[in-house]
Amino acid sequence: MRRLKLVIEYDGSRYHGWQRQTVTSPLAKDRVTIQSILEERLSRITTEKIKLVGAGRTDAGVHALGQVAAFTTKSSLSPEVLKRALNSLCPPDIRILDVEEVSPHFHPRFSAKAKSYLYFIIRTDRPPVFLNSYCWPIRAELDITAMKEAAGYLIGTHDFSAFRASGCSAKTTVRSITELSIEEGEFIPFMGIQIQERFVRFRICGNAFLRYMVRNIIGTLVEIGKGKRPVSSIREILKSGDRKLAGITAPAQGLFLERVYY
Repeated sequence: MRRLKLVIEYDGSRYHGWQRQTVTSPLAKDRVTIQSILEERLSRITTEKIKLVGAGRTDAGVHALGQVAAFTTKSSLSPEVLKRALNSLCPPDIRILDVEEVSPHFHPRFSAKAKSYLYFIIRTDRPPVFLNSYCWPIRAELDITAMKEAAGYLIGTHDFSAFRASGCSAKTTVRSITELSIEEGEFIPFMGIQIQERFVRFRICGNAFLRYMVRNIIGTLVEIGKGKRPVSSIREILKSGDRKLAGITAPAQGLFLERVYY
């Protein structure tokens, strides 16, 4: 048996997240996921029943620049042949960037040392149609200095209970954030051209993340940027562990899983 690792890029706009749906209801048939598509295509290529394990569960509408998954197979196909075959069968919004053979003990989630996410806000209520599915449009002015100051309190090892969604099954809510940067810009590169729009880019890197943790952090920082809550509130929220004290959940379409580190 061989263990193969995939690096995957996808546009999550049309999908009900990464994870295969197991809900036994008529609606489950319409909940197409990235994992279910890849498993079906891999099973067709290898003539085996393939089960993929991913590095993390991206939610409905969330995108990935470097999702990682792995599976075990008896197939003798080379990584390059398998990559070409899989890309030929996948829809155009899913692309396999790399396939490599790894140790039988490799696990995409448990072997990971860290993950990084990007989040994009565009400073308008009517974004260009080409960016509609990839950013959160906000017309209100944002105090970026205040947001950066608040973000600084989140760096380090903390109990992030206040930033996790209900239904999160994590055994511990302690996580370590090593980077939370916020940058402003006036141009967005797109297909070799520069679209002139004001935007804000967040980059957050940590050892692991709770369900909706990144989006809840972004939503809270935006409320601080709008002046709806003081910078100091971020410390009170962390200390409380109470989700009700934190801000709104930022929309899914602005979030990208950037990279998984091993």
